[in-house]
Amino acid sequence: MEALDVSIDSDADGAGAASQQLLRFALGDDAYGAPIDRIREILEVPPTTEMPRMPSFVLGVMNLRGAVVPVIDLGARFGLAATRIGRRSCVIVVDSSTEPTNGSARQPLGLLVDAVHEVLDIDAGALAPAPSLGTRIAPEFIAAVTRARDQLLTIIDLDRALNSDDLAQLISAEAAHA
Repeated sequence: MEALDVSIDSDADGAGAASQQLLRFALGDDAYGAPIDRIREILEVPPTTEMPRMPSFVLGVMNLRGAVVPVIDLGARFGLAATRIGRRSCVIVVDSSTEPTNGSARQPLGLLVDAVHEVLDIDAGALAPAPSLGTRIAPEFIAAVTRARDQLLTIIDLDRALNSDDLAQLISAEAAHA
């Protein structure tokens, strides 16, 4: 697996306190963002091993330097079309959203996306609250929205979208129906 080089433009004038760095990526034709401080790395799509009785958004697990990392199709997780793996598809490795209740370390998760574009500095004043209607994904998964590159950028609330208790409940429900 080859990690992609993603450079971060530094804030030369020191006014970074009023901005947030976001990784801009695509799910289908739509642009999404996630806070860069939650991103561990970005990989070309690795081979995955399917796991039995998993929901369709769980692609399986990958080996990341000896660690077993679950891979989730983020578009499918949000109820969008499943991601078709192409030459620009990537897996974004993030830390799981919540502290495990059993005292173990946070679990890294791989998020399959259609493409990774860039890291953006977004002024905090340019962020708007998540709209309650008119979004392609459930509003509870949206932290904020803004405009970037003449396109609406939906900023994902990773804590809500990847909540380990919610994911475990979805996996249990799928296993019960299998």
